[in-house]
Parts: sequence; C-alpha cells; structure tokens
Amino acid sequence: MPMVLGQNQYGKAENRIVRVRRDGTRHEVKDLNVSVALSGDLADTHFTGGNAEVLPTDTTKNTVYAFAQEHGVTSAEDFGVLLARHFVDSQPTITRARIRIEEYTWNRIATPDSRNRFIGADELQHSFVRDGAETRTSEIVYDGSQFQIISGLSGLVVMNTTASEFWGYIKDRYTTLQEAYDRILATEVNARWRFSWSGDELAPVNFERSYAQVKRHLLEAFAETYSYSLQQTLFAMGNRVLNNRPEIDEIRLSLPNKHHFLVDLSPFGQKNDNEVYFAADRPYGLIEGTVHREGVTPVIPVD
Repeated sequence: MPMVLGQNQYGKAENRIVRVRRDGTRHEVKDLNVSVALSGDLADTHFTGGNAEVLPTDTTKNTVYAFAQEHGVTSAEDFGVLLARHFVDSQPTITRARIRIEEYTWNRIATPDSRNRFIGADELQHSFVRDGAETRTSEIVYDGSQFQIISGLSGLVVMNTTASEFWGYIKDRYTTLQEAYDRILATEVNARWRFSWSGDELAPVNFERSYAQVKRHLLEAFAETYSYSLQQTLFAMGNRVLNNRPEIDEIRLSLPNKHHFLVDLSPFGQKNDNEVYFAADRPYGLIEGTVHREGVTPVIPVD
C-alpha cells in the first residue's frame, strides 16, 4: 500500500528578539518570541531531499530581525502580518505562512521623586521591570528559643536599555567578547534576606511592608546605578536594602545575566544602531553574592 505525505510545514521556531526604540532619553521596548511555519509545494524535499523549493529556516530567522529594523514593531499583530505576507508573496512555492508571537510586556520602574539621580529627571525612561508577578518566598526556623526568618523573591525580571558598560576585563587567547560601552543590562532578580528579629522580646516586624519596601529598593537601585559590571549592580542593590531597612541583617542576591546581543544586519545593508537584539537564554553568566552588616556573620546558605 503506497504511503501519502500529509500536512507538513517547516520554519524557525522561537526567534527571540528585542526591539528598542530610542527617542531621546525615553526608550520603548518590544520583546517578542516569534515562530515561523511555512507550507506549500514542498513534496519533493520530503521524497528526494531536493531543496530547490525550500527557503532555508535560517533565512526566515534573518527576515524576522531585518524586518524589526526596517519596519519597527508597532504591535505583534502588525509585525506578524508583515512577515506572513512577505513569505507567501515573495516565494512561489510557499502558499501558507503561520506566524506565532509571544510578547513579554515591560513597565517602567517608578520612583517617588527624581532627586540625586545620575542623569536627572529622565533617568528611569530606560529602566524596565517585566510584567508577571515574582514569586515571594519565606523560610521560618524555630528551635524552641528563637526564630530565624529568611524572606525573599524570585523571578523579578528587570532591564536597563542603556547606562551599562563592560570593558577593561582580562583578555587571553580564548577571549572573543568585544568591549561594550553602551549595552542592555538585564537580569532576573533572585534574592533572600534575613531579619534581625529572632523572638517576641524584640520589636515586631511588619513583614508585608518590609517586603514591599525591599522590592522597591532593589528596583530603584537597579534603575539608578550606572553599571560597569553586574557585580557592581549587585552590591548597589544589596547595599541600598540594608541602608534603608534596619530590620534586615543580610541579603543574598543571585543575578543571571540575561544576555542581549546586537544582531549583525550588515549582510542585509542595514545599520543596527543599538535597536535590534537577540535575547539569548543560555548559556548565561551568573553573578551571586551576599551583602551584610559589618560584624554580622552571614548565615543564608549558598546554593
């Protein structure tokens, strides 16, 4: 009995793209995960391996990035329409294009005022926190005489679209990383902090207010620090929490560097002026450290 080729499609899935629109100091961000699936007169490649009718999946990936630069991204829907029309109208063997897009929304990091900022009143126009609630954590240990309380949060994704550099590092014969003098700095904040409160004989802690304020200080420190390394930002965040929250003795931070690499658009005759990025998910740098008060022995375990 002969076999029949049924429905089939091919393409490039999960093209992670971040498009930054830079209007002066105010930046706008579109963060998309774009998947392309193409169908059409493609039987020959299945039967014989002949690729004369096949548009390479790598080309579909390049098209996503090139269109983001050339046309911008006003909405996920508009961007998907442009891509789908292009693939079908430009390729005689492609009769159907399916574009699936996930969009990750970013909100600006807000602070109560603009005093003592490093570039004035507009400094938070490039600082963002991604929508989607972080996970709040707590660990309470009691040995019959005293408590140890460690609170925390995980999955708080933040990004600065400028005000970050990385240069002057060690270089050996295996080093290929280029120095950066204006880069995206993005991370997922995972933090745990230990309270000084250990029993009823001490003044009680308003844990709800404390959590809200710790989160606020973490966000503000991230936004307001002109960063030359993620390590510097880590210490600034921990230092700010301890300076403002006397009920906390130590804080441990784990900050994966969510790398954003500029896409080389020169093969398509386009200039990429820090606008179109590939958002890589792995491998990633992982920066970790504890900030504690002088004289305090840190006890939060290292993972």
